[in-house]
Amino acid sequence: MNLKLTIEKPFDLEERTYLFAKDCRIYIRLLPKTISNIEDGKQLVRSSGSVGAN
Repeated sequence: MNLKLTIEKPFDLEERTYLFAKDCRIYIRLLPKTISNIEDGKQLVRSSGSVGAN
């Protein structure tokens, strides 16, 4: 393990998963409001948020 690399680039998994979930919600708002998009959007919100929770 390269200690210098670890110090320079911290493990920012919490921030990246938060930003992923936030970006998913922004994307969902841009989709047309069809029945399939609404249902798929609900699933995307649940699954993108669960990454950060786990």
